[in-house]
Amino acid sequence: MPETPSYIKALLIPNGKQPAGRRVWSLDLEAVWLPFFTSTNAMGETHIAHDALGAPLRLAYASDGSVKFGKTGRPMTKVAKEIGDTVKMIRENFATGLQNYAAVVIADNPEEYKAQVELARQAGEPIIANDKAKLDEAIMMAVEQAIAEAEARKAKLKAEPVAEAEPVAEAEGDATKRSRRREVVGARA
Repeated sequence: MPETPSYIKALLIPNGKQPAGRRVWSLDLEAVWLPFFTSTNAMGETHIAHDALGAPLRLAYASDGSVKFGKTGRPMTKVAKEIGDTVKMIRENFATGLQNYAAVVIADNPEEYKAQVELARQAGEPIIANDKAKLDEAIMMAVEQAIAEAEARKAKLKAEPVAEAEPVAEAEGDATKRSRRREVVGARA
C-alpha cells in the first residue's frame, strides 16, 4: 500500500482551538490568510496588492453608493476582492486535490475502498432508519396539530358570525331609529 502524503496526514491532526476573528472560507482572516498571503507574496508566488493586505476588510456599499447597514444597525464589511478571489481559487484547488487523492486511492486500492464504503453504508443504516422514524413521527404530529388548529379556526368562524350579527343588527336598528327621528323632527318643523 502506498504511503499517505504528509500534507494529507497533517490535515487530519487536531490543532487546538484558535481565537476567532473574521473568517473567510471558515478560516481566520488575520491569523491564517493574511500571514499566508504575505508569505506567498514574499516568496513571489502571489502578487496580492499591499492595500488588500493592509486593509483586508472594507466597508460594504449599496448599489447607489451609500454605506450598507445590517439588520442590527451596524455597518457591513466585506473582504477585499483580491483576497476573496484568491481564497476562492485556493478552495477550488483544495477540493480538486482532495478529489484527486480519492481517485488515486480508489485506483490503487479498489478493494479496500469498496470495503470502507460498505462498512460506512452498514453503519449508517440504523441512523438513517432512526432519523426516518423520528421524521415520520414529527410529520404526523405536525399534521395532527394543523388539523386541530384548522378545526379550532373553523369552530371559531362558525361562532363569530352570530356574535358579529348582533352588533350589526343593533347598529342597523340605531340607524333606523335615527332616520325615523329625523323624519319626525322634520315633520314637526
